[in-house]
Amino acid sequence: MAPAHRTAAFLWAALSLLVYLGLVVAQDPQMSISYFDNLPGRLFFFEDTPTAVYHDTVDGDVYITQDEGKTWERASGIPSGEALMVFAHPFDTRYAFVLTASTTHYRTEDRGKTWRSFTVPSVPAFTPYPLSFHSDPAKWGYILYQGTECSVSGWGRTCTDVTYYTTDGFSSDAKELLTDTTRCQFAHSSKDFKHDAHPDLIYCVGFDSSSTGASHSISSSRLYSSTDFFRTSSLETLGMGRGAKGVVALAIVSKFAVVALKDLSPGADGTMMLYVTVDTKEWAKAQFPHASQARLRENAYTIVESTVHSLAVDVLSQDQGAIGTLFVSNSNGTYFVESLSDTNRNGAGYVDYENVYGIEGVGIANTVSNSLDVERKGQPKKLRSMITLNDGSSWAPLRAPSRDVDGNDVSCNPNDEESCSLHLYSVTNPHNFGRVFSSPAPGFVIGVGSIGRQLAPYEDCDTFMSTDAGLTWHMIQRNAHIYEFGDSGSIILLVDDEGPTDTVLYTLDFGNSWKSYDLGMSIRARGLTSVSDATSQKFMLLVQVARQEQKPGQGRYAIIHLDFAGLRQRKCGDGDFEQWYARAKPETECLLGVKQWYRRRKADADCYVGNKFIDPVVHDEPCPCEDHDYECDYNYVRSGDQCIPSGLEHIPSNMCTSGRPDETYMGSSGYRLIAGDKCDKGRGLRKDEPVSKPCSQAQPAEGEVTSQVHDFPADVAQYEFFKESSTILVRLIDHTIWQSSNEGLTWEQRFPDERFLVFYMNTHTNDRAYLITDTSKYYYTTDGGRFWHEANAPSRPNTFRANVLSFQPRSDYLIWVGDVGCDGTGERCRAEAQYTRDHGRHWQFIDDYVVNCAWARDEELKIDMTQILCESYLHKEGSQRMFGRNNPLQLISGWDYYGKKTKLFDHVVGFTKFSEFLIVAEYVPQRNALDLQVSLDGRTFAEGQFPPGMHPNTHAYTVLESSTDAIFLHMTMSEHPHPYWGNILKSNSNGTYFGLSLENVNRDQYGFVDFEKFSGLDGIALANVVANPAEATLTGLKTLQTRITHNDGGTWKPLTPPPVDSLGQPYSCSTTKCALHIHGYTERTDARATYSSPAVVGVVMAVGNVGETLAPYTESDTFLSRDGGFTWQEVHKDAHLWEFGDSGAVILLVNDEEPTDHVLFTTDEGLTWREYQFSKDKLRIKAIVTVQEDTSRKFMLIGYRPQSSASSVIVHIDFTSLTHRRCELKVDNPGHDDFELWSPSEERQEVCLFGRQTLYHRRKRDANCVVGKIPKIEEKIVRNCACTEEDFECEFNHVKNDEGKCVLIPGMTPLESDSSCRGNDEYWYERTAYRKVRYSSCEGGYRPDQGTSHRCPGLRGHSTFFWLTILLFPIAVTGVVVWWWYKKSGLARGTIRLPSSTSDHQPFGSLGSGSGNALDTLASVPWFLLGLAGIAYAYVSSSIENVVGGFRSRRGYRDVPVDEDAQILRFEDEEE
Repeated sequence: MAPAHRTAAFLWAALSLLVYLGLVVAQDPQMSISYFDNLPGRLFFFEDTPTAVYHDTVDGDVYITQDEGKTWERASGIPSGEALMVFAHPFDTRYAFVLTASTTHYRTEDRGKTWRSFTVPSVPAFTPYPLSFHSDPAKWGYILYQGTECSVSGWGRTCTDVTYYTTDGFSSDAKELLTDTTRCQFAHSSKDFKHDAHPDLIYCVGFDSSSTGASHSISSSRLYSSTDFFRTSSLETLGMGRGAKGVVALAIVSKFAVVALKDLSPGADGTMMLYVTVDTKEWAKAQFPHASQARLRENAYTIVESTVHSLAVDVLSQDQGAIGTLFVSNSNGTYFVESLSDTNRNGAGYVDYENVYGIEGVGIANTVSNSLDVERKGQPKKLRSMITLNDGSSWAPLRAPSRDVDGNDVSCNPNDEESCSLHLYSVTNPHNFGRVFSSPAPGFVIGVGSIGRQLAPYEDCDTFMSTDAGLTWHMIQRNAHIYEFGDSGSIILLVDDEGPTDTVLYTLDFGNSWKSYDLGMSIRARGLTSVSDATSQKFMLLVQVARQEQKPGQGRYAIIHLDFAGLRQRKCGDGDFEQWYARAKPETECLLGVKQWYRRRKADADCYVGNKFIDPVVHDEPCPCEDHDYECDYNYVRSGDQCIPSGLEHIPSNMCTSGRPDETYMGSSGYRLIAGDKCDKGRGLRKDEPVSKPCSQAQPAEGEVTSQVHDFPADVAQYEFFKESSTILVRLIDHTIWQSSNEGLTWEQRFPDERFLVFYMNTHTNDRAYLITDTSKYYYTTDGGRFWHEANAPSRPNTFRANVLSFQPRSDYLIWVGDVGCDGTGERCRAEAQYTRDHGRHWQFIDDYVVNCAWARDEELKIDMTQILCESYLHKEGSQRMFGRNNPLQLISGWDYYGKKTKLFDHVVGFTKFSEFLIVAEYVPQRNALDLQVSLDGRTFAEGQFPPGMHPNTHAYTVLESSTDAIFLHMTMSEHPHPYWGNILKSNSNGTYFGLSLENVNRDQYGFVDFEKFSGLDGIALANVVANPAEATLTGLKTLQTRITHNDGGTWKPLTPPPVDSLGQPYSCSTTKCALHIHGYTERTDARATYSSPAVVGVVMAVGNVGETLAPYTESDTFLSRDGGFTWQEVHKDAHLWEFGDSGAVILLVNDEEPTDHVLFTTDEGLTWREYQFSKDKLRIKAIVTVQEDTSRKFMLIGYRPQSSASSVIVHIDFTSLTHRRCELKVDNPGHDDFELWSPSEERQEVCLFGRQTLYHRRKRDANCVVGKIPKIEEKIVRNCACTEEDFECEFNHVKNDEGKCVLIPGMTPLESDSSCRGNDEYWYERTAYRKVRYSSCEGGYRPDQGTSHRCPGLRGHSTFFWLTILLFPIAVTGVVVWWWYKKSGLARGTIRLPSSTSDHQPFGSLGSGSGNALDTLASVPWFLLGLAGIAYAYVSSSIENVVGGFRSRRGYRDVPVDEDAQILRFEDEEE
């Protein structure tokens, strides 16, 4: 070889070697280390920048890096030790703010390079988010600042919040916005909450003028709004009127604004309510299906990560184990359906639920598979992971990989998803910053978990990855690791999370191969992160340095900067990318009308993406429109797979004007495209195009009434509306079920091939019903009849006089009693009971040979949720049909779902539940008699004590009701075969002592009694008495008279007759013996046709006559009272059926004596009547039906044609168009609206009723307007009254004599006096012949129940100095501790907490936009626990979190359309 050639060859070889060596050197990441003394309270990047902030909350210092963590400097311009909180501007990445514990704070406008000070009059409020920002980049300077001002008051300090505002980012002095606020927020504070409201609209939660001083009542908390920075303001009524109070929290979540209120109405028991708006104009109450785990009482509910399409809310269902149920809303956030039960939560309200970033409809959640054992036995939770691919419509287990990281088969069969699926740790147990599973790197999901039946302990778990958004998984490393994505997913970094390590692992080919990098030191990983959009090749690893590695002068903690930019020299070109679809079958799987795909680097491409700070672009390919792309249009409701009109359709005035019977108009098809749906109508269905309709389907002109007549093939056997719904079910005697979802306008038959025996409405939830067939098959609905689902019971319905189904407040919990062994000869035919706690998916055996099994728990009988009561035969053999009295029917109580059984009684006749009482009829064979046993707790029973001659061992009895804290009971006193009557007895507050209330009350042969209380008016009742008991015993003919009580049975008197009849003529009976007498319960064909309605307070209707005794029904007329039965007027001749509509704005009458073709109606409560003909043929009407709440203007007449009584007719009558004017209610300006204040005591000589004067709002009699959904203003108790004689009744063993005085029954002894002292009682009193009516709230005045007084022993014997010492010493000690913590942390209040990227629940901060865009929480706490208690709790909880090293959030949800301010809105119960 020539020298020149050899020289050239040498040069080329040398050059190649240098290049090779250079490449080898380039294969290693670059590393630099920066040391710190403390872990960060916050660690975040400015969005789309290499600038990050490290906030040392212990020393109060802020450090800045401009090169992704390679070098750090303390923020210049901020004094050392002053930084209390750091916030990046969420909508302008140049700005950030440092708040101190004083009034001087700091701002940067160059991403931390320089800082300048500004002042605000008040120190920051004790809330994690004192700042609120405007989302318009042009209004970057619009900021709200929540401060706190405190003043010395007595022994302590009084603090109130004041909100300030600035429009230039504090360049000028901040101005006061509003005082006494708990939260203020711009309406434009979320990129996704898009609306056309005023750009300066601000919402504030504040207190009204009814709340004064430093202590506020929750009833004074309201939502206010302003568009001029509260120079003027408006009260947000939320569609509730002035009743919109009790506001607990406000949050803007995705495209929704959500307000939480505490229901302050009487009997609400602390129920929470959510109101939602998508446009700031119309607020709607969020409707939940009230499933067992969904009771929004004082439980916690959490708004978890939500999309622009729906809200996702998890509701706490089990207080003991923090287990919930996940619900997903419709597109406007108002109607929720159950998505997933038994979700895992923690005590702070965080839920194991997270959407996969950027992939529509995909989410991962953890459920508790042993929730029953967690609840009843306190066992540890067994968690299972589930995935949804369709926005929560359905869930499935995560499919486990078939091989482990070494290529060996896993230890179970992945095809058996029940015992072999993948389970991952989630939100409640975070081990790194930001999101748990995914990042903006499209399709990549990583988690730490295990394969098997449930999730293993963390230290026994491995690391798994999916590259297709969770559809398939593979194990990538043994043991648990923290992880992070870089360069749009082309770099994935892992660090061991189970102990000290000196290496990091990384992959450049989507996990197909892994490399390790030696850090050169032993560390314990505390966090791993990169820029928020995962597009950088540089990472920050937060570590704790091993003690032996620590050098003098260096901090114990460090940020290790890892730079992988030099590993690959070539930037990816077009050929290195692929089109990756977000679904396994992109040709068929569409969500909201599109299928998604991303442009993603191929796994084997040896190149870097390099699109730093450029988010991945999602591409939407429109799909042909299908059925699921449409929802029901306005004024239409879902019924199965159809949308049907909820009423007659409103049309423009220029349509349907000719009067021709064949005239048509173009109206709605009933469907509309779902908001946000992008499907292609040209290639699919066009379900929203207008259709031609006859004008008979249009709403008539104002003032007109319409009707529709529907014929049915058989008589009506059963009917009932869903509560708070326009849907009704009807069962005919031919065993068919019919349903109308629009109050009888249209009908459809349900499941024509089935034979239905009965249907049940769930008594504890409004939207669940069950259709029972003659087989083990049944159908159920959980959404008010919109959809029905088939299910199988463990047996056929029973034929042993027991309810087939039993319910309890947790509506997933059912008991089924069915027939077993009854086929063939039926030698062991018996009734068997089974229960389910997952709504019929699994059934568990309870007992057999039973007559009745039921849950002991009820709405007011608040006892053990797991207790089951069964009437069970002692001898369990043979056929139950042959059992007689020689086989005793025992009452068995089983706690722990009948796992721990106790025999309560040896022989019973039955049991029942009334309000707060559990009542048992015990049979005593030794005396051949009955005893009445009463319990308030389901465990201990007391035998009922009765007046002489009235014990149930010799008399039959009927339990009537117990709505006023006492049991009313009818004791039959007449003997068979004579006509039946008896005495009404009333118990004391615990149902054990009974006293006589009214004698000779009428009953029939079935045990039904002429006794009825008025709805909505406590303590008023009507009863019919037998006026001739002695004569009736001989003749068998009863003469009846009517009596009324206005003091809950204390006294009874005749009804005052009206002076003239409906024709203006005086009655023939005019002596003092004359009274009004009305027909009662025993003559009623429909038990639901009550005298009154809670929707029409004080208005009562009845059929009767004026005379000395009650006349026959066909000789009676129709009467009305507007004042609770004090005065009456005859409104029409003849007997009529009646019904109330629109809260009494419409009252309907129909003849009840003969067939008719018309109805009578009044809009002024009987002053005038109008006639409407509904049919050309006369029909015999048996009942008038409307919605249960009596708030609708639509009615149904149920009857039959006289010539064909075997069939039935239902007539729909619609009074909606009578008037369109809405009633006005002006609480602040009474007398100038359509309502009046009325008290049931106006006609009484006494002003007070039940010891108080109560006023109600009701529509004025002559106001022709629609009440509609105007909330019934809650009763207003003006004042408690002094006690009078009306507030007392006779004590046990006492009766009233002829003078009306209570005297001891001859031969009886009075009860012993109760010498116990309660509460702050200073005296106890000897018992007298009187006792106070329990329901009365009178104070002072006449007290015949108090005999000789005796001073209470004990507590009051100590001096004032003693009690001051006892009370003040612990307060003083607590104050010292609290003051130390307050000075140290600056966080000192616990009224509303938002654990977030700046809160105690996240000691190491959040990554992302820096806007607090993690899972934020608003927690309501008891309103009496303000101030100091909150400080102590904050200290304890933050200490615990620091010990466990929990991380609460990762990067922000930038491309996933979710809110950046409040992702979790949680409201905890104040007390159980």
